[in-house]
Amino acid sequence: MLLAIDSGNTNTLFAVHDGNDWVVEWRIQTNAARTADEYAVWLYQLMVMQGLKFEDIDGCIISTVVPQALFHMRNLSRRHLNVEPLVVGEPGVEVGAKVNLANPDDVGADRLVNAVGAHAKYKGPLILVDSGTATTFDIICANGDFEGGIIAPGINLSIQALHEAAAKLPRIAIKRPERVIGRGTVEAMQSGIFWGYISLIDGLIDKIRAEDGRKFTVIGTGGVASLFEGASKRIEIYDVQLTINGLHEIWQRNKA
Repeated sequence: MLLAIDSGNTNTLFAVHDGNDWVVEWRIQTNAARTADEYAVWLYQLMVMQGLKFEDIDGCIISTVVPQALFHMRNLSRRHLNVEPLVVGEPGVEVGAKVNLANPDDVGADRLVNAVGAHAKYKGPLILVDSGTATTFDIICANGDFEGGIIAPGINLSIQALHEAAAKLPRIAIKRPERVIGRGTVEAMQSGIFWGYISLIDGLIDKIRAEDGRKFTVIGTGGVASLFEGASKRIEIYDVQLTINGLHEIWQRNKA
């Protein structure tokens, strides 16, 4: 079985693939100081609950945008799973997606993994909208190459900034308001956050299409992407497993 680890700025996803499909997924808050032993205790208990054990894992792939966390996750794989992990972005790891930028190292591992997962499953060219700590818009051409994109603050980051910077604005939950015009502070904030992000997403996609001219398929993914389903008029497909499918594809290309 393959253990895939995707460590983002906010959450870290652990997923187990049995050779045919993903059998289980778990999430934990990203903490760069969490040790390999702490990961092991947490992961062991969850695996036991699913009828799995460490000995079932014979492969591990790691993608992270938090460099400080990599040391501990690598030790988790080596010491507790007895597996040498494959780390996306390290020398010798074949991703299979060319980065058509002046400085390819600017592109985070998560965006490359998404590009691989999307190109393996969908026809290009593609726009990938990943809603997490940041909201990213990535352009993938028909042959799978990464051509650039847009990075905007994530929706939860915006909520946090409003709450922390304005003394009288409360911390709110993300909710789709029935009305655009709020009748109170909370409703007004929820409208600004939710419909503001829908306008951000749809507006930027329109601008990308106008500037580029190709007929893109637009795919939504990420931790809060499901919130926009039915509200965004531009996102055509929602795929919450895009990242782990990309990790599995990269593993398949490198396991020999």
